[in-house]
Amino acid sequence: MPVDIPALADLLRRAAKSEILPRFRRLGGDDVRAKSEPTDLVTEADEAAERMMKREMAQLAPNALFIGEESVAADLALLGKLKDAELSVIVDPVDGTFNFASGIPAFGVMASVVWKGETVAGIIYDPMGDDWVMAEKGAGAFLRRADGDAVRLHVSEPKPIDAMIGMASAGYFFGEQREQVLANLAKVRFFANYRCAAHEYRTFAGGHVQFMIYNKLMPWDHLAGALIATEAGGHVRRLDGSLYEPHQFDGGLLVATDPDSWQTLHDEIFGAAI
Repeated sequence: MPVDIPALADLLRRAAKSEILPRFRRLGGDDVRAKSEPTDLVTEADEAAERMMKREMAQLAPNALFIGEESVAADLALLGKLKDAELSVIVDPVDGTFNFASGIPAFGVMASVVWKGETVAGIIYDPMGDDWVMAEKGAGAFLRRADGDAVRLHVSEPKPIDAMIGMASAGYFFGEQREQVLANLAKVRFFANYRCAAHEYRTFAGGHVQFMIYNKLMPWDHLAGALIATEAGGHVRRLDGSLYEPHQFDGGLLVATDPDSWQTLHDEIFGAAI
């Protein structure tokens, strides 16, 4: 592994404890700003935590390209460097910023390691629960607690579509496709949207839901979770059936417990089979 993963996991925890949690439910009016739209927020906690992680990653992995959500917001060209970099560390300092800014305790800190074009490690830290969901490529997915306890994670057993529970984010589907997706989701038993990919991936990897659907693919939102879902036994593909690679920012994502469930969901939610 080209990066010390326990050290990276500890960095996420320390950033949360020093820069994020002290600001939770204590943000002033000038501490929250909108970016692309009123629900796309950045707070002082996001920026301070990312600055800390970037500074310490320069010591932990000096040869790695550091990509953070807020760094890209300031310099969009940074995102284009991901495809050609041999080693990258991608972080989301506060995933679920809307929840965080609203005082809702459903947010996380995420990091992934991309090496030679592959995601080789993913970490999702929950500051409120003080634990991590983590995976290294080929080694399984685990819930790791601060006391050292670790539990291996497995996705749910497959279920028929009318019994499936899942996560679906329809906010970035538009026009007729959005109407189609929302109408066809009536075929499942229940679906929700936490507005926090970190907790949605944790819920899937822990075996509590059977699917997830996304359309917007920013690497800080999905690389860590996609690897964790795969290592927990899930089937992760873009909507055209292709593998999800770190340099891809569109094409949607459908995550299911197994290939058959993936195909069923694809056919029933999106229409044409592939």
